[in-house]
Amino acid sequence: MNKILITGITGQDGIFLTEKILSSYPEAKIYGISRSYNYQSFFEKIQFLNKKINLDNIEILNIDLKIYEDVNNIIKNIKPAYLYNLMGPSSVSNSIGNDIYYQENLENSFENIVKSVIKNNIKTKIFQASSSEMFANSEKKLDENSKFLPRSPYSKSKLYIHNKIQFYREEEGLNICSGIMFNHESEFRPGSFLLMKIVSKAIDIKKNKINKIKVGSLDYVRDWSFAKDIMDAAYLITEQDYLQDYVLGSGKGTKIQQILEYVFSSLDLVWTDFVEIDDSILRKDDPISIISNPIKIKNDLDWQTTHSFENVLDRMINFQTNTDQEL
Repeated sequence: MNKILITGITGQDGIFLTEKILSSYPEAKIYGISRSYNYQSFFEKIQFLNKKINLDNIEILNIDLKIYEDVNNIIKNIKPAYLYNLMGPSSVSNSIGNDIYYQENLENSFENIVKSVIKNNIKTKIFQASSSEMFANSEKKLDENSKFLPRSPYSKSKLYIHNKIQFYREEEGLNICSGIMFNHESEFRPGSFLLMKIVSKAIDIKKNKINKIKVGSLDYVRDWSFAKDIMDAAYLITEQDYLQDYVLGSGKGTKIQQILEYVFSSLDLVWTDFVEIDDSILRKDDPISIISNPIKIKNDLDWQTTHSFENVLDRMINFQTNTDQEL
């Protein structure tokens, strides 16, 4: 691995992927694209994971991926051997009613990246971060062949990109793949996401800052993994000669109630004393259960998640409790 381009590098996935690459290939040069200007926090989180990482091998660029000329210039100059497209607003709820915004930020940015690679005839491996939100409701575990039925502008844009990947691979000969990622969390998640919301508010309750937390349901089931495990899979996929699409998840479902029970118990609290149910929080047509079937990547690449949801929650609780919040 020589030159690597990672879009959305300052998010949790970019942090773990960068650490993984530079741990395996210390001399690799990583170029990151980010909408955020808070680069110091990114570098601190990298060193929080691994103090041996040479930060001089990371360069972060702030460009607008919606502007083709800027994207083309970056790719032409860098000529990345590997390109991981992790960028894009990832809040499904916030996407409701914002179709055009998500189309521009996800679909147009993806097209600019791929067209720049084709125009400059660069032989790069491209990993696209896709989403389990694309799938239709199903009582069965979901694999690469399960039915798609997106319910939000976010998931519709992700499906558009997923379908385009098939075209670019089969018709244009690009070495490109889609990693269909199920819910994955870490200590670096913002507080707007459910697990970190539960953790941070439970800690606030412990500190007597607030006295309750609202959730939309106790019974919804999701496949939650550790973000590092998922990024290890992305790295492993791109180490293969020819890239394929894979479902990435634990294959295990966890109820929201289980999350609440574990987090509050870890803080010596009884969750039922502080949790209120407010079903108005739920998104319309949200499936009760979303669980992956990652058998293909297990059989092909011998990959599976290594961290339980309890372990992930422990990391989140410890980080929020013991780490400088400016990190």
